[in-house]
Amino acid sequence: MNSLAVSIPRNRNGMVKAFWVGLLAGLLMLTQTLQAAARPDSLADLASQISDSVVNITTTTVVAGNTGPNPIVPEGSPFEDFFREFQDRNRDGDRPRRSSALGSGFVISEDGYIVTNNHVIESADEIVIEFFSGEELEATVIGTDPNTDIALLKVEADKPLPYVNFGDSDTARVGDWVMAMGNPLGQGFSVSAGIVSARNRALSGSYDDYIQTDAAINRGNSGGPLFNMDGNVVGVNTAILSPNGGSIGIGFSMASNVVSRVVDQLREYGETRRGWLGVRIQDVTDDVAEAMGLEKTKGALVTDVPEGPAKEGGMLQGDVITSFDNVEVADTRALVRQVGNTDVGKSVRVVVFRDGKTETLKITLGRREEAEAIPAAQTQDTEPAAPKEMLGLSLSPVTDELTEELKLKPNTQGLVVLDVDETTEAYEKGLRAGDLIAEAGQQKLTSVEDLEDRVGEARDAGRKSLLLLVRRAGEPRFVALSVKED
Repeated sequence: MNSLAVSIPRNRNGMVKAFWVGLLAGLLMLTQTLQAAARPDSLADLASQISDSVVNITTTTVVAGNTGPNPIVPEGSPFEDFFREFQDRNRDGDRPRRSSALGSGFVISEDGYIVTNNHVIESADEIVIEFFSGEELEATVIGTDPNTDIALLKVEADKPLPYVNFGDSDTARVGDWVMAMGNPLGQGFSVSAGIVSARNRALSGSYDDYIQTDAAINRGNSGGPLFNMDGNVVGVNTAILSPNGGSIGIGFSMASNVVSRVVDQLREYGETRRGWLGVRIQDVTDDVAEAMGLEKTKGALVTDVPEGPAKEGGMLQGDVITSFDNVEVADTRALVRQVGNTDVGKSVRVVVFRDGKTETLKITLGRREEAEAIPAAQTQDTEPAAPKEMLGLSLSPVTDELTEELKLKPNTQGLVVLDVDETTEAYEKGLRAGDLIAEAGQQKLTSVEDLEDRVGEARDAGRKSLLLLVRRAGEPRFVALSVKED
């Protein structure tokens, strides 16, 4: 009896211990299962859920017919009849013709609002939206914003349309899964997946906030959505970095938090309305901070104060803007974006560092679009500059003749590639005659001298290559060319 009485508690303790061990093992297995679930084995369910909201976009533009010179044949020549018959057979070639282009987009409301890239629909005479079901509808342009390359379209449907919502792009982390959908290379609806490779990329403008991804993006994907795993849009696929025009795993999508603000304004006003402070600024460097007595190397140094809101509010050249509307200013890029996102007409407090102390100014913001619309002073016509050879390229500034020949937008700036040496790196990386180099080193180009300056700066900084923003038929891409001296 005694030995039996003693053995019962031991068995009970063993049962309790086994229970807890089993419970811990079960919790461990459950944790592993949940972690595995966080890494989807398939994106099929997600793709099926959101594919109906993604659209293909076909644009049509009327372009001039063949305007080239006709052959001159002496009267009475034995070839006179031959060339007359040839011209009669090809008479239709002199008529205007219709040129088509493809892109992507996505529906953001059941009543037919669609988001895409501005360069997809720019200069289009007709825009046709093809839905996943195969249905086609004509679209009208509600508004565009070339600064962020975003356009808002509208279709009229006889039933509510499937749509997707914008997500919070600020929560996207490097390494998060993302999925791109669109119409790559005109192949129809297609899905590619990857991760967020980098955040907050600034490529070509003051308001840029690009998400870099390795999800495959090709020509035709422009304007399509970049989804997170919740099925929300965190970016609009816009550009790729490529030596040959195809995807090499470096794509850029404009962050949804930028796009959604632009879309809201286009939807309400048909145009953007960004705040304007009216100053020229540059970043604060370590030596500038030391010379001015600043404790931190941050803020925006005012280099000029033309007529505008800042001058009316008392800002002076040499001020360092350290705070705008109760938010600290890290650098010029942060200030430009914050000012642009502030309502036009709002009175804001701007803290500046001046003569060793801080002062607070009260400034009522103007509207950037109105300021930029003021025509620049006209200059006298000069003879076009002769083409120059650089980096294996024959380059010319944009002229009226080139604008007409290449169907460029009025007031387009940049350098036109007239010819490419086929033995150079530029040719190997896909540059061709007719390309427009809009920027170099993320700075706009207006002359060959600008490009020479960028090349010199890159060499002085010890860089081996220079990043060029190249546009062909409106499609942007980035090309890095070597700047090593021979």
